[in-house]
Amino acid sequence: MTNVTVLGGGIIGLTAAVRLQERGARVTVVADRHALATVSAVAAAVWYPTHTDGGERVDRWVTRTRTELLAQARARVPGVLLRDTRMLLRTPVGAPPWWAPADASLTDAPEPYAQQLRFVAPLAEMDVYLPWLQRRITAAGGRFVRRRVARPEDLLAETPVVVQATGLAAADPAMVPVRGQIVLVPNPGLRHSVRDEDNPAGITYVHPRRHDVVLGGTFEEGRADLTPDVASRAAIVRRCTALVPELAGVPVHGDRIGIRPGRRGGPRVEAEEVAGGRIVHAYGHGGAGMTMSWGCADEVADLALA
Repeated sequence: MTNVTVLGGGIIGLTAAVRLQERGARVTVVADRHALATVSAVAAAVWYPTHTDGGERVDRWVTRTRTELLAQARARVPGVLLRDTRMLLRTPVGAPPWWAPADASLTDAPEPYAQQLRFVAPLAEMDVYLPWLQRRITAAGGRFVRRRVARPEDLLAETPVVVQATGLAAADPAMVPVRGQIVLVPNPGLRHSVRDEDNPAGITYVHPRRHDVVLGGTFEEGRADLTPDVASRAAIVRRCTALVPELAGVPVHGDRIGIRPGRRGGPRVEAEEVAGGRIVHAYGHGGAGMTMSWGCADEVADLALA
């Protein structure tokens, strides 16, 4: 049985830990904070590869992740929901985008939109889902250690394989913070998600969960402060209410700010042989960590246990 240490306790680290355990590894998750204190915990966590280029690997990751989340929703995994989604397109396209599920449909849409893409999107309520992942890891014999580690190499004296899933903490000059602000409001009875990704006033999406609705959002590359922006909040509410009039007059519960782990060139998922063992790098997923998580975890397990 191979001992593997996963460094990082967000969605990428936790799903990798689960897949490693399923492959027979003995897993320890080392992180300097609880999963609910990571950027994963404040994510809208809707399956959609926002600001992500395609390619064979990424396509495989997002497809496998959707398949896994659909199965989890059918199995009533805590926190996993399915939402019929309308993605409104301002420019007509001849075919669905690269990431669209096989059963997605492309139809006309009322002005100012040219078309709409309809598909079913899994959604994870992270305050429920992340603790479920932790319990699953513990139940399978995994350990959690709260500890700050400067470099993944520092763990190789204790384990032959380290998975580096540290997000922005990775010492990589290609990493860039991407600030996201969302607004939470009570759910007035909505059950469908709506996206207007190309709204000239800013990215606009409405994602209803069981007890609230996530309104978004911002995607501010290079900004890393966590102070809520009052003007951004008002603009988000205004855009989302125009998109979904049922939100008119709904009170604001609060803001959530997250610093996404962006990376120029896309996520880094690769194995590196170093003195003392192997490091599997798995970071830089930007705002699509949940969307790539399970598919990426499959590849991480392959690389770690090769």
